[in-house]
Amino acid sequence: MRLPDPALVVLVGASGSGKSTWAASRYRNAEIVSSDALREVVGSGEHDLDASTDAFALLEQVVAARLGRRLTTVVDTLGTDVARRRGWLAAARAAGLPAVVVVLDTPAGVCRSRNSARDRPVPARVLTSQLAAVASTVDLLEGEGWHVVRVAPDDVPDDVPDDVPDDVPDDVPAAADEDEATARATTSPAKGAGLRGVVLQLSHFPAEGDLLRWVRDMAAAAEEAGLAGIALMDHLVQIPQVGRAWDPIPEPWVTLGALAASTTRLQLGTLVTPVTFRAPGVTAKAAATLSALTGGRAFVGVGAGWWEREHTAYGLGFPSARERLDALERGIETMKALWAPGTKPYAGRLVSLPETTCYPRPVGELPIVVGGGGDRTLRIAARLGDGCNVPSDDAGLAKVARYLELVEEAGRDRATVHATVLDLPLVGRDRDDVWSRVERHRGRVAAATFAARHHAGTPSEHADRLAGLIRQGVTTAFVAPVGLEGPDDVLALAPLATAFG
Repeated sequence: MRLPDPALVVLVGASGSGKSTWAASRYRNAEIVSSDALREVVGSGEHDLDASTDAFALLEQVVAARLGRRLTTVVDTLGTDVARRRGWLAAARAAGLPAVVVVLDTPAGVCRSRNSARDRPVPARVLTSQLAAVASTVDLLEGEGWHVVRVAPDDVPDDVPDDVPDDVPDDVPAAADEDEATARATTSPAKGAGLRGVVLQLSHFPAEGDLLRWVRDMAAAAEEAGLAGIALMDHLVQIPQVGRAWDPIPEPWVTLGALAASTTRLQLGTLVTPVTFRAPGVTAKAAATLSALTGGRAFVGVGAGWWEREHTAYGLGFPSARERLDALERGIETMKALWAPGTKPYAGRLVSLPETTCYPRPVGELPIVVGGGGDRTLRIAARLGDGCNVPSDDAGLAKVARYLELVEEAGRDRATVHATVLDLPLVGRDRDDVWSRVERHRGRVAAATFAARHHAGTPSEHADRLAGLIRQGVTTAFVAPVGLEGPDDVLALAPLATAFG
């Protein structure tokens, strides 16, 4: 069962129905606002009914504060108070959050049995009243505007008391739905299917220690995790989106050569090499050599370049955007000409070469993935490249759709290209670890905003999310996880490896 996240989730059920156990098995303690727990905070214990007024006042304050910050909020009360429930719904809508009611469909007999086994059972007449109130509440929910989810008794562990969250089993990831299964089965594999899947992008490197050992250990972990490849950024100075200017960022083609000797299966390439850094013929030579050294496991990401500072710092020209895009077109045409069979002269649309002598030749396909989402960039990718790369957010996915349209307009088969996205996930072992990492890395950004920006979640949640991209035409996800530090972080990505089938 996958509920919206972040969201307001209100539980509806009588005592003994399993509300607290269900919530504790799926959410962090800090996300659950329980009237019983708050009675224990403001009174002598959770059964101190004299403290109810203060407990509910505090509950309302907590709910309002969390919803105001767009944080997932699970309200664990009986859920039968109409005025409170509608107030929470209005607050969720004001915050722009989905509002879900989870109804625990636990038989009355089971509720009574669980209740009687407690140290402090609810009086029988009170429980009967609760069961009747829950039954009448269910009829009102959809009319109030809630998204209603009903939980069967089998979804709530019966061997754990309702108010004891210890040793609760982990949530089981939902199976792929029928549409997703169909997409997996019917999507034709792209040409050069080795690039298809989840590729790890390394963008942040350690400032101390053995750099060669670190990159080799990361590559070994990527192979063990079943990832499809490794991509390296091509920058001369570390970019501000990743770190400080004085943080190390090794030259990618040299580093990829080192990885060629220590990997046996991974696709290796850049994401992306600016055409302003090197003459395209030199990049073609480097990529062809990498392909030969790896037995055909190379790819090239290319772009027009965007960061003027590093160009100026290294004495490189930084022409206008139009000139850089012109150079991108010429660069792709040059590389493909040099990789073609033979050594004959080449006279193309934008480029003329007296000879095309480039040995060793690439082994098999050497795909060129064009980075950038501007209209002209997408047109260049559709006409000349083998793929495009854009962000994985909604705007980026719209560009994927546009790219695939342009591919067809260019008379090409969309099944032969790579529609790729750059994904920046925050991955945690479980929900508690996820939010611990959000707090550690968010800086001054609001927690909910940071979590949404990086799709903060567990490996299984990320795997499900990435698998859903298949239906939008995506063939490959380059993932650059937030806070990636060592091989253990890479091994934790193993569930993502099969997201594309």
